[in-house]
Amino acid sequence: MSKKLEITLTRSVIGRPEDQRVTVRTLGLKKLHQTVVHDDNAAIRGMINKVAHLVTVKEQ
Repeated sequence: MSKKLEITLTRSVIGRPEDQRVTVRTLGLKKLHQTVVHDDNAAIRGMINKVAHLVTVKEQ
């Protein structure tokens, strides 16, 4: 079974560059404190690294 990542938006995207806003939206996050679950793969890890200052990640 592949690992899962629980990603939570903890900081606002207001005032952030457009590419960071798009990355947060692509991860499926729309509201503050919303949590989504994704498979652990290189693409998702890259997106998390780009917006690491806005999200928290837990491994399942």
